Amino acid sequence: MIPEFKEFPKIARFARQVVVTEKIDGTNSSVYIGDDGEFLTGSRTRWITPETDNYGFSKWAHSHKEELLKLGPGMHFGEWWGSGCQRGYGLPAGEKRFSLFNTVRWCLAGCEPEQIPSPDPRVVKMQQVLPECVGLVPVLWRGNFEDLPIKSILDNLARHGSYAAPGFMKPEGVVIFHTAANMAFKKTIDRDDEPKGKIKSI
Repeated sequence: MIPEFKEFPKIARFARQVVVTEKIDGTNSSVYIGDDGEFLTGSRTRWITPETDNYGFSKWAHSHKEELLKLGPGMHFGEWWGSGCQRGYGLPAGEKRFSLFNTVRWCLAGCEPEQIPSPDPRVVKMQQVLPECVGLVPVLWRGNFEDLPIKSILDNLARHGSYAAPGFMKPEGVVIFHTAANMAFKKTIDRDDEPKGKIKSI
């Protein structure tokens, strides 16, 4: 029997744009919106509900459902972070925030949408504006992967403190998103060579 042919995946070009954002230490969360308006919430590994929640994200999302539906159909991934969740970031008791990862597609409420870069100059696509209840992970650097000054970016983040929560001086690190490969990498300020689980247990 001849096995099913598996096509070799296309290789992304190395010298393409990367976007470096602050890595926020909270819990990965998501909102799913169906074409028919179906509304679901998830953690990194499972669907959650207000009754089977993860740090209160599902309860918050359902209470802001009408606003979140403005995101439109699809999966919307972000970080749920703040008081009582991992680092806390010095937020007042009970205050948490939801920050989406896709800084290319979205801009914050009250900001002017920018044109999304495209390899085809004939294609003009603009950012969409987020509902007021949703944030974005802070962008720290954009540029060609070959020019990425990762040490400088991390050193500056360590000196400046969190951009997501100004005044909080123990940020975790950064996420480097390679746009052509559609792949993200993380690098932490401290103990980057150790798995997160090991760091938590020490």
